[in-house]
Amino acid sequence: MLTPGFDLAASARQEMIHEGFDPVFPPGTREQLAAIQARSVALPLDGVRDLRDLLWSSIDNDTSRDLDQIEYAERVHEGIRLLIGLADVDSAVERGSVIDGHASSQTTTVYTPVHNFPMIPPELSTDLTSLSENEDRMAIVIEMLVAEDGSIQSSSVYRSVVRNRAQLTYEGVGPWLEGSGSAPGKASAELQTQLKLQDEAAAALDRRRQQLGALDFDRTEAKAIMMDGRVMGLEARRRNRASELIENFMVAANVAMAQTLSQASVPSIRRVVRSPERWPRIVELAARCGTALPPQPDSGALAAFLDKQKHSDPVHYADLSLGVIKLMGPGEYVLARPGDPQEGHFGLAAQDYTHSTAANRRFADLVTQRLMKSILNGQHCPYTDEELDAIARNCTLKEDAARKVERTMQKRVAAVAIAHRIGETFSAVVTGVGPKGVFVRVIDPPVEGRLMHGEQGVDVGDQIRVKLLSTDPARGYIDFGR
Repeated sequence: MLTPGFDLAASARQEMIHEGFDPVFPPGTREQLAAIQARSVALPLDGVRDLRDLLWSSIDNDTSRDLDQIEYAERVHEGIRLLIGLADVDSAVERGSVIDGHASSQTTTVYTPVHNFPMIPPELSTDLTSLSENEDRMAIVIEMLVAEDGSIQSSSVYRSVVRNRAQLTYEGVGPWLEGSGSAPGKASAELQTQLKLQDEAAAALDRRRQQLGALDFDRTEAKAIMMDGRVMGLEARRRNRASELIENFMVAANVAMAQTLSQASVPSIRRVVRSPERWPRIVELAARCGTALPPQPDSGALAAFLDKQKHSDPVHYADLSLGVIKLMGPGEYVLARPGDPQEGHFGLAAQDYTHSTAANRRFADLVTQRLMKSILNGQHCPYTDEELDAIARNCTLKEDAARKVERTMQKRVAAVAIAHRIGETFSAVVTGVGPKGVFVRVIDPPVEGRLMHGEQGVDVGDQIRVKLLSTDPARGYIDFGR
């Protein structure tokens, strides 16, 4: 399928600028990169643990090169000792430098199907600060003791030098863990045993989270199939056991980091998801399925309802999940001062939660890393409350803007991919109702568009049949009729 007469990569860049991003690194970046690359660091440093002999591995998307975390686990008498190594980006990107200034302005890497716009230069994010395979790297390690019931019995954070022994993928590890595929080619017998132990720890963490009321959504993402800049089609990318493993590890690591910051009585940036304002609509959706939810937001009751539906009606569970996700609303970053009451993360049923596991691509994580290193080094907090509050607000704004860029480009690519199917009908779920119109998502193929007629009386979560009326790739429009 040929791309229409417009440049998708150029349109992505224009969309970035339109949403307030600067896709070009500022003057002085090259000079700073050269200085970083020329810097010779003798490893390990004083006060830094040498854990290069451990059998570390990473699991990520098959195209990822900005590797932010690696994992290791071992069985001990009290349970499973779990180590999460996080890329020490701060060791290369000094606060106040040219690269740091750009990162603090952009706050996030923006991923589009045709081009990625990195927060920090790829010479760092995909190389010197990436936990690349067979490379010695500085890391922040979060060590946790996971009991059989999934509770965290103890946790600690420290600096280390590590070496990733195997860069693995969700697509390679997931089917093997699920029993439907062979072991990854890079996985030796020892590493296979290691991955099985990690899976055991992740399953225990997941069970514990579900007991506490964490929500489990069945999310499906659209992945563009590209070849030489052309859109060849779309395919649905679903979670598998490997991606769930990493999700559980990252949640546990972020909770441990937030709790460590709290115990040190330092201000920090928290990631919160407030109680849903549209809870009555969620109650209505549950009532349609024969379940009565309480009148006030209750993550435990919602989690139990979702689990029930996942098993009783798996065919429509993805539609239900999507509707609830939309009704919950997005997360945000906030300043947390010592002693202040914490709003927590409604979806994760976590009172203490921050973002710390992706410093190569999220500025909030880099700031959290600097806060933690100041504690470990016995230094004063490197940021004032006012600075952290401004950073949190900007991170939230730019995350929303990044979501708009990614959504627009996904729709442009989808409009190209689906253009030849005008006139066909599809099953869809209503994902948005507002002043700008009613929007629906088709599950197969995974595309989203606007409902141009027949929108009266529908609301988020409704399942309807729609007909593809037209596409406008240049504007990212996909129009349906009921």
